Amino acid sequence: MNPILIIALLGGLIILLLFSGAPFKPARFVGLAAIKILIGALFLFFLNTLGNQYGIHVPINFITSAISGFLGIPGLFALVAIQQWVL
Repeated sequence: MNPILIIALLGGLIILLLFSGAPFKPARFVGLAAIKILIGALFLFFLNTLGNQYGIHVPINFITSAISGFLGIPGLFALVAIQQWVL
């Protein structure tokens, strides 16, 4: 399948869950987790865009997006510190 189509379907599902609400608790948890992971990926995108001048690059994958999404800005700083310390 086309990746654009998959992203559009997932985005539409998230928007639908945001407006209608989930009928049962596990679906609500999955929806909130997906939103946090997408926000984490957005955080990493902006970090990589702005940090490119200073040599900061954290790869955007499921694990790093989940860490930065669930932990927020402190998680993002922790990923940068780990990236600089390990590599």
